[in-house]
Amino acid sequence: MTDQEKWDEEVDVVVVGSGNGALTAAVTAHDGGAQVLIVEKAPLFGGTSASSGGGVWIPNNRYAKAAGVQDSPQDARDYLEHVSPPGKIRPELLDAYVERGPEMIDYLHNNTNWVRYVSLEHYPDYFPEAPGGKTGHRSMEPEVIHADELGEAFERLASAHPQTQMPGGVSFTQVEGQIVLAALPGWIKLSVGLVLKYLLDFPLRFKTRRDGRLTMGPAGVARLYLACRDRNIPMWLESPMLDLVEQDGRIIGCTVKRDGQIRRIKANKGVILAAGGFERNQSMREQYLPNPTQTEWSAANLYNTGDAIKAAIDKGAATHQMDWAWWFTTAVIPGKTKAHMSQVEKGLPGCITVNSKGQRFSNESQNYVTFVNDMLRESQNGNPCIPCYMIFDAEFRAKRPIAAALLQSSMMPDWLVPKSWWTPSFLTKADTLEELAEKVGIDRDGLLETQKKFNEYARTGKDLDFQRGDSNYDRYYADPEYQPNPCLGAIQKPPFYCVTLYAGEMGTAGGLVINCDGQVEREDGTPIEGLYACGNTSTALLPSYPGPGATLGPAMVFGYLAGKHISSH
Repeated sequence: MTDQEKWDEEVDVVVVGSGNGALTAAVTAHDGGAQVLIVEKAPLFGGTSASSGGGVWIPNNRYAKAAGVQDSPQDARDYLEHVSPPGKIRPELLDAYVERGPEMIDYLHNNTNWVRYVSLEHYPDYFPEAPGGKTGHRSMEPEVIHADELGEAFERLASAHPQTQMPGGVSFTQVEGQIVLAALPGWIKLSVGLVLKYLLDFPLRFKTRRDGRLTMGPAGVARLYLACRDRNIPMWLESPMLDLVEQDGRIIGCTVKRDGQIRRIKANKGVILAAGGFERNQSMREQYLPNPTQTEWSAANLYNTGDAIKAAIDKGAATHQMDWAWWFTTAVIPGKTKAHMSQVEKGLPGCITVNSKGQRFSNESQNYVTFVNDMLRESQNGNPCIPCYMIFDAEFRAKRPIAAALLQSSMMPDWLVPKSWWTPSFLTKADTLEELAEKVGIDRDGLLETQKKFNEYARTGKDLDFQRGDSNYDRYYADPEYQPNPCLGAIQKPPFYCVTLYAGEMGTAGGLVINCDGQVEREDGTPIEGLYACGNTSTALLPSYPGPGATLGPAMVFGYLAGKHISSH
């Protein structure tokens, strides 16, 4: 396209995507004087952010300081340098994150009426014993907000993931979720209270089954959306970006399909790509991610097919860490459109996770990204761990919900479980461990030996193989009623069960290489003028996942930096 060809629309900045990073970029670019347009492929806004836990990991944020927490930029640097893979992340990007992250949170707090967070006092870093690690107050979750604030826009807000809700769609915060998901003491009273709030919200009950009490990911997206609405920033839904328009090495616009028509949009200052990763693109998965890999194992947004990444690659953009993802064990439940994440339950006392040999291969209570990385590493080393098998007994089944679908048998006895769920690819039951192993395809002798060893660890309170329960993080989702180790409990009461778990993810982590201003770079390190990226469209800044919210934190920081830079040029 040349300057003489027709443009259908003209703005200063086009933001592609509608998650936390995109909306932060839109707010910041607008406040810098730019005319902004948001385009979103899906019929609902919020992207991966809306289905997330909504946590934002920012050391030294204003809310932690208000709580009197002792932290420092140097502690954050020490921690990130220690836990980040050597040589993968440019130090200047980590410095920008540590230095500008609190500034981003301050900016949104001071310049919007909506964006507000709560410091998570007891949610630790994922490696809290590392130098500079902390046991809380580095992650925030959005304040609860009611759907009434959104008005008709509530119908267009993407729903929370089942993992971040009670069955039936009742919302909970991260603090509440710790108690409900792990069925810790007090969970019944808390659950009843949340259900009552849901039922007594009469105006919404006549309109929709969705909970109007927005928490976690939907609350974070809703608050940023309202900041955009206050600024009259238009958002086009069901409007996928098809291509970037380049002239003399600079991105000057893009093409978008809207209402069945191709729209050519001129972007005087440039385009910010914040459209997620490539989780739903099987060919890209096979090209980049470790095998085996399947879209059906993904818990991610159904619209994330890597369009923005591919469009930028076509214009010469460099990519990095394309073999990495925000790994999560998932359960593939018959009849569900998305895989369900399995985070909490596999680390609770009374269960183990084994490979086809019946052997444990990792600490089930550690953070989810590292656990799946262990699955992948072991499989690549000739020890197949994909899928793996979560083994538990009748006592565990009676107490614990699993994969935000299978309720504890005290609420959902086996006869109420849908018949289609009883399949070795999801859920299996047997009167003995020997029979269970045969049904699932696990080595019987290996499983029996693992059970014997693990039950002894539960008795002594010390996991000699994988140190489960030693870390502060391990014990965050644990049951204090189990002693001497709240993460360890014997597996001994029949019948026995197995839930099959896959190497899934909540998003891919590889993407476009960016600089400290969020500009996309070429292979030679030079920026592509007019092209910016953040979130899962860009390469992961924190691939080791150092704390809760280590995806949304960088997405928002570099969305903020991109918005400031693009509006000033």
